[in-house]
Amino acid sequence: MTSDTSTVVSLRGVDVPVVKQGSGPPVLVLHGGDGPLDRLPFAESLSGSFELMHPTHPGFGGTPIPEHFDSLQDLIFLYLDLIDSLDLKGPILMGFSMGGWLAAELAVISAGRFSKLVLVDSVGIKPGGPFDRDVADVFALPAEELLNAAWHDRSQAPDFAKMTDDELQTVAANRVAHGLYTWEPYMHNPKLRYRLHRIDIPTLLVWGENDGIVTTDYGAALRDLIPSASMSVISQAGHNPHIEQPGGFVARFMEFASS
Repeated sequence: MTSDTSTVVSLRGVDVPVVKQGSGPPVLVLHGGDGPLDRLPFAESLSGSFELMHPTHPGFGGTPIPEHFDSLQDLIFLYLDLIDSLDLKGPILMGFSMGGWLAAELAVISAGRFSKLVLVDSVGIKPGGPFDRDVADVFALPAEELLNAAWHDRSQAPDFAKMTDDELQTVAANRVAHGLYTWEPYMHNPKLRYRLHRIDIPTLLVWGENDGIVTTDYGAALRDLIPSASMSVISQAGHNPHIEQPGGFVARFMEFASS
């Protein structure tokens, strides 16, 4: 069992909790709309070989949303400041879903800050036309449909019936923050597709084969916009392959990180 340390980094009045986990080359982990990932088995496995740094986006995990925040752009520049504050030298940048979009935006602005990029079932672009549903509407889908879209094995999904009132309140707050950062335009930046060519570091896309939120076709479209990017599809997994197939996920990450 690795030891974790927690700190709060204050960036121009915005406090960002950061959990540091493990030791070794640094990996900056950007979570998605479900919140922090440091307690998950895949993170514990990777922390034996890497130092994982898990910041919590403002609004998630019980943290407040700054009054002046209204889009993902605010997170992008917050994390540029965070990277400077932590004095990170060539970390691997890894983002999940919304966090993948955030990671791609950071790499577009300054790929030279990072050694490699890993995007896991990431959103961020709109490959289809104006009336195509490229990303499932996670805020409008009925609960049953959302579960079917997000998970291959629904038994691994969070069980809200077993959560405490405080935990349910955090889930609700996470959902509000998720909407703030991704709603307009929904789950993408229309200009990002024209900027992804700037990413000139080794890039791996990891995708769940059964993802109904953003399909593997969406992943392939994203891969094709990033020079020299590769894509690895994990079977028997939906939108969260790092949860449903942690062993396969860790193996793909380790192979890419050591190549």
